[in-house]
Amino acid sequence: MTKKIEKLFKSYRDQLLHLAKLYSVVEIKSYARSSKRLTISQLELLLIKNHIKLPNNRSSDKAIAKQELRESTITNVYLTFCIIFFIGSLILTRPYIKKIVNEVKFTYVAEEYKQVKDNKKIEKIEKIEKTEKPEVKQEYENTISLNAKTTINLFNDLGYDLKAVRAGQKVKPIYLTKLPKDINSLGNTKEKRDLFIKILLPLVLAENAKITDDRERLFSILNKNFNTIGERVWLKRRFVEYKIEDKDLSKLKMRMDIIPVSIAIAQAANESGWGTSRFALEGNALFGQWTWSKKGLSPKNKDPNKTHKVLQFQILRASVEAYKNNLNTHNAYREFREKRAQLRGKNGEIIGLDLTKYLKKYASIGEKYVEILESIINKNSLVDFDKANLLPTRIKKGVEL
Repeated sequence: MTKKIEKLFKSYRDQLLHLAKLYSVVEIKSYARSSKRLTISQLELLLIKNHIKLPNNRSSDKAIAKQELRESTITNVYLTFCIIFFIGSLILTRPYIKKIVNEVKFTYVAEEYKQVKDNKKIEKIEKIEKTEKPEVKQEYENTISLNAKTTINLFNDLGYDLKAVRAGQKVKPIYLTKLPKDINSLGNTKEKRDLFIKILLPLVLAENAKITDDRERLFSILNKNFNTIGERVWLKRRFVEYKIEDKDLSKLKMRMDIIPVSIAIAQAANESGWGTSRFALEGNALFGQWTWSKKGLSPKNKDPNKTHKVLQFQILRASVEAYKNNLNTHNAYREFREKRAQLRGKNGEIIGLDLTKYLKKYASIGEKYVEILESIINKNSLVDFDKANLLPTRIKKGVEL
């Protein structure tokens, strides 16, 4: 009996579909395209809606109910199977999930351990830094002052000629520790100015070479993913040297750069009277830097209300080093350093005349001081020395006289 009902049911449905196709019922076609299966009742309603007469041998309500029950039963079985499959999958994957959780937990613990280990390592580095020998300031015994003629003859014998340097010859690393006491005996002549330039030029180039080496090492350290203890100690010392308390690397990169040779010579010439001032001859003070400590020379005819002195040095190079540190660290010359960084980023060339206007705070006369510097640079063609370089030598510290 059941088989006959199923057969009758199927035949009746086929008749409904055939009628829908015959009369081109749009709704049923659209359902067919969307792969939706319509029930017999839905088919009948759609045919009646389109005024199509239904077949006489329609199924009984009981048969329809059985068919719908069958369809719902199949759906329920399918859903039950999906739920069982999902639960089974969870049971099967539980060990794998547990393994992942354990790995994550292990990674977290490992990171915690690594952090503790790194903290201990940092403490160890700090202990090493504290116990490590500080950079030793060299004491100079050879501080004899040669006279002017002897110095000129020495430079001539060594083939040290400013015309050749301007043409591209490298400067020999000869570092005089003191100026000739009788340099003023040469008078206000080109010979005196040339001698002063010859004495100062290798000193400035040596400081710039040291800065260039430090700058290369700095960028080498910054480009590494990991730095050695020695590199970290070196970096810490540079922060101290350039007076950067917050350890800002951008500040360090800006401050650690050369001083244009033309500016250094022009300022030294102006401040020391081309090496003839009392401060230059007695205290190796080439740049007129002030101090309020005991280590200084008091200016004559000084205002009684002022207590400053002119900073004195054991050798000339120490004066150049202090001058370099002054321009590279003092807040008054921040614009100077910013403009220098722009020139460095633009084409890499740092020319003195591009920076002189940012040194008006070096002297109380301000803009007039800038005019004086530019006049000295132009009259003596000092820009020619901005691209000068030291002659490489096996003697690391050059020759001091």
